[in-house]
Amino acid sequence: MALRPDQFHDRAVAAADGERRLPLSRMTGWEISPFEQDGLRVTPLRPPVLPEPDRHGEDPANCNICRERDEGIWFNERWRLARVPGVGVPLALMLYPRDHYDMAELPDELAAELGLLTTRIVRHVQALPHISRAHVYRLGDGAAHLHVWFFARPEGQTQFLGSWLVVWDDLLPEYPADVAEADAAEVADALVGSHGGSRSAP
Repeated sequence: MALRPDQFHDRAVAAADGERRLPLSRMTGWEISPFEQDGLRVTPLRPPVLPEPDRHGEDPANCNICRERDEGIWFNERWRLARVPGVGVPLALMLYPRDHYDMAELPDELAAELGLLTTRIVRHVQALPHISRAHVYRLGDGAAHLHVWFFARPEGQTQFLGSWLVVWDDLLPEYPADVAEADAAEVADALVGSHGGSRSAP
């Protein structure tokens, strides 16, 4: 059985210093870390917040993602794909179910299609010139409506390898929007060819 919130917190605090700061993570010592360890500090641990606050859109009637169900670059009856503007990497896309589901609530048919769509989107992003990888992230603490991120890692930027890519994305200057829009359109067209759907909402 998993530790209770108080047990988890007490165990973590026992490994921290007098200010409740944990040691720097091993990841900060990796050569792909965007931060130098010298002078870097961990935020003090805070106690658990119970009950946890609601995420945005817990009530579908107040869900912005549901209100935007007809916005994006690719659609079918069940899913939509949108470009995320204002990022530092060459391309960031977001896949959403058009109806209000979180991942654990997806019917099996949609869950199976999510796997197929994810694979096809990754293939199409990685087929773009000067893109080495498409990283896929599913978080879910901010919004209750499922949203899956796709981040394109630029070719040759080996300092951006792996799990630090999303941090580098936040540090980099904004990528040229016209280039990202053209690449997003290419991915959408390829997805129409491989998975069906269309460039406009049904």
